[in-house]
Amino acid sequence: MGAEDNLPDGRYGLTDEALRELPTVFKPGLMAGQTVLVSGAGTGLGKAIAMLYARLGAKLVICGRTPEKLEAAAPLFREAGAEVFVHPVNIRNPEQVDEMFAKVGETCGGIDILVNNAGGQFAQLAIDFTHKGWQAVIDTNLNGTWYMMQAAARAWIERGVPGNIVNIVASVWRGRPTVAHSCAARAGVIYLSKSVAVEWAEHRIRINCVAPGAIETTAFGQYPPSGIHGFFHNANPMRHPGDVQDIAEACVYLTAPSGKYVTGEVVTVDGGQQLWGDSWPGGRPDYFAWAP
Repeated sequence: MGAEDNLPDGRYGLTDEALRELPTVFKPGLMAGQTVLVSGAGTGLGKAIAMLYARLGAKLVICGRTPEKLEAAAPLFREAGAEVFVHPVNIRNPEQVDEMFAKVGETCGGIDILVNNAGGQFAQLAIDFTHKGWQAVIDTNLNGTWYMMQAAARAWIERGVPGNIVNIVASVWRGRPTVAHSCAARAGVIYLSKSVAVEWAEHRIRINCVAPGAIETTAFGQYPPSGIHGFFHNANPMRHPGDVQDIAEACVYLTAPSGKYVTGEVVTVDGGQQLWGDSWPGGRPDYFAWAP
């Protein structure tokens, strides 16, 4: 996928029609009988992840901060055959998270799988971060993810059933200049996940992470042209971004029977970015203009 695959109005990512038809290695009905909660499912990666679970027969619970986006996405999932429950929630607020899990327990008996996809950041040199900007990214990407993990685990333990968590993080292994706040939060989630994967093993709860590199979504439009150019050409040795299905299929792998003996792991889907690449989401500073 490359720049020529942008949506007609200049946005990046895939149309709803394309999401319906993306090929998958998984068989129809694989996730039948499973209820999957996907946060941030109204757009981008979350929408693609939820769509794949819907196509594979899962029941969906979708949540996010913007009710309009969730309500706009829900018919797409229903057209794929999924029963869908919509819950607007701000994951930064632990009380709202606890209320949502209580309602989910009442309406559909609880969930089997949690995909923590909700998150966000803005590209900026770290020296220019405001206290408010830093806190907003940490609150969403780290604290919000934890509130969701803990609420899900408590519900599973109370019911005496196994559980499965996938946290969408980022390829942070060489740092992420111009999104240092997000890098800090995502690294925190990775080692939080490894820690509780051990603590919660006795409860039959598995926790894993998927770490995307440069994946083309509508979020590309938030970055300056120089940053997008880097994503398309210099972010990894494959010299192009991945697509949303790369991440969706990694999530399914970890939560289907294929991943039943995997916990505390990070599946990095970055085209080799952890090994080579020059990724500056906010654009490369003049100081590094000599770099290839």
